[in-house]
Amino acid sequence: MNKKFAYVGGLGMLAVITTEFGIIGILPQIATYYNIAIDKAGYLLSVFALIIALTGPIMTLVASKYDRKKVMLLSIFLFIVTGVVSFFQPPFWLLLIVRILPAFLQPVYISTALSVAVSGAENKYKNELMSIVFSGIAIAMVTTVPFATWLASLYTWKYSFIIQSIVSILSFVIIYSILPSLPVKVKKSFSHHLSILKNPIFLVSTIMNIFMITSWFSTYSYFADYLGKAKNMSNTMISYMLFLFGIMGVFSVRIAGKMLNKNVTQTTLLFLLGTILIPILLYYSGGNTITTIVVVAIWGFLYTPSFLNASTYMISSVPNHLEFANSLATSTGNLGVSLGTMIGGGIIVSKGISNVPWVGLLFGILAIIMVFTRVLMERKSKKKPRYA
Repeated sequence: MNKKFAYVGGLGMLAVITTEFGIIGILPQIATYYNIAIDKAGYLLSVFALIIALTGPIMTLVASKYDRKKVMLLSIFLFIVTGVVSFFQPPFWLLLIVRILPAFLQPVYISTALSVAVSGAENKYKNELMSIVFSGIAIAMVTTVPFATWLASLYTWKYSFIIQSIVSILSFVIIYSILPSLPVKVKKSFSHHLSILKNPIFLVSTIMNIFMITSWFSTYSYFADYLGKAKNMSNTMISYMLFLFGIMGVFSVRIAGKMLNKNVTQTTLLFLLGTILIPILLYYSGGNTITTIVVVAIWGFLYTPSFLNASTYMISSVPNHLEFANSLATSTGNLGVSLGTMIGGGIIVSKGISNVPWVGLLFGILAIIMVFTRVLMERKSKKKPRYA
């Protein structure tokens, strides 16, 4: 088991997540700067995610025939461009456009990095290697995302993009220096990849992913705005909450990776229960700061492995299609990000920000229903699940 490639992929994931989700902590400042409503500022996240959802599988199929190292480098280069241009505070329409650019290759990077990480590894080690790559999400939550938010609270929101650019440049250099040339030895046909769309268990797993991510992001997309308005926290305190959120996520991703090796369905369901627990805890924590801090810690622990759980859950139904299945997991997950952000923004405008967590509870219940639907389908087929 060669972990080096997995750690390189994880560093790139750090750059990817810093760019995609680093915007969350500064959405209120961006809304103020451009004199727009918070739900409109949320387009910077929802449109990014929507582009991934619409183009991810196609771009992954196209890129699947090219050298994996070059694909990863090109993907990270677009993230560098986004960070640099965004720093100069362009008009909102241009900011939105440069945010879109790396979205086209984000799922390509993730699926390629995972494929590189697990290549040649025994099945019993694959989930652990995947968790190393996905640990880039947790590390971003504990380092770059809160630090960018904190920096923006001291100066102005544009300085958060300096962090994004630095991380992306560092990732580019490491990938270029460490990874060897990785040409694709066996080029599979498009029809081979697309055949998984005929698998009903895979389709149910996909719907579960959409509901789960929609649930989490209906509130998480507005993390800073929610804590600021519903819990009366300052920008500095919010940056500390993002740090705590990430700290808990670092632990939970590694724990989830080991748990997934034992039972995919039970692990996914366990963390999915957080979509019901967290809205209830947020409601009953009221304005008590100490209680809210505890809830944020639990929130970070239960939320962070969601993308790892979703990818593993979907791949477990079609284990011989790892790269394309993961691309679909990334794309449909980002459809959930987009839906959650848009629905959450709509609730904030119409019902008030304190009500937004209840959207998460509703979609969490739908996701849990999909998990049990898959279990029933697998039992009906009278085939023992490979990973569950």
